[in-house]
Amino acid sequence: QVQLVESGGGLVQPGGSLTLSCTASGILFSAYAWAWFRQAPGQGRDLVAGITYDGKTTVADSVKGRFAISRDNKKDTVTLQMDSLKVEDTAVYYCNARFVPDWDKVNGLWGPGTQVAVSS
Repeated sequence: QVQLVESGGGLVQPGGSLTLSCTASGILFSAYAWAWFRQAPGQGRDLVAGITYDGKTTVADSVKGRFAISRDNKKDTVTLQMDSLKVEDTAVYYCNARFVPDWDKVNGLWGPGTQVAVSS
């Protein structure tokens, strides 16, 4: 049984930081490309950052320079470090696994999501 479980969401003030983690089970972690998507209320699900099986990263322009994605193939974990958070970063953040890093497509395996709220 494949399970992706996100953790680390919460409420933070503008300018603050959060670290999201996604732990996978029932899946050969190292064989997949991994990503974080987010979905704000009334909006579509958009790529935040992705990382290929060999470590190449893609980061959305809206978070470039503030967010960073990494993976640990020994711990079957993908992490999103979020710094200098803005109110507009408020969304549900989803962990995603896929074989092909076609980041413009909303497909693959998904976690249940974790809420990130940025507010003063």
